[in-house]
Amino acid sequence: MKFALSSMRVTSSAFAEGAAIPAKHTGEGEDTSPPLEWCDAPDGTRSFAVICHDPDAPLVSDGGTGFVHWVLYNIPASVMSLPEGSADYAAGPTDFGKPGYGGPMPPNGHGTHRYFFWVLALDREADLAPGLTLRQLLETVEPDVLGMNRLVGIYERE
Repeated sequence: MKFALSSMRVTSSAFAEGAAIPAKHTGEGEDTSPPLEWCDAPDGTRSFAVICHDPDAPLVSDGGTGFVHWVLYNIPASVMSLPEGSADYAAGPTDFGKPGYGGPMPPNGHGTHRYFFWVLALDREADLAPGLTLRQLLETVEPDVLGMNRLVGIYERE
């Protein structure tokens, strides 16, 4: 399957697909990660990774485009949700230059941005070293991806 959408579903009690991300979960608010839930992981899943990425950002990140807001991995297969403000599991750096969640905060006047909260189901144990960048994580887990899907939220600074 590799990097293709699967039947796995990703939701949040904080916002619906395509809806505005509450200010609480942005850099202008409390900057806490939103709660996420997922279901219908493929058989054989042994761990998960979660990524939040803004493809609309005008910045170049690690050789690609967009802005990395969250890199979280080594989530055991028994875990099917993350609570609000989750700081558990291994974290990689964001484009803010620190590990952990960094909420939406597009440049003033740049319009509405989309934020993709990806969940990847992996057929490998939760054994990766902390501190992997998004690129390093994706290069490492690509052969192990069983399925993936995402929840997209939007945000615009006023």
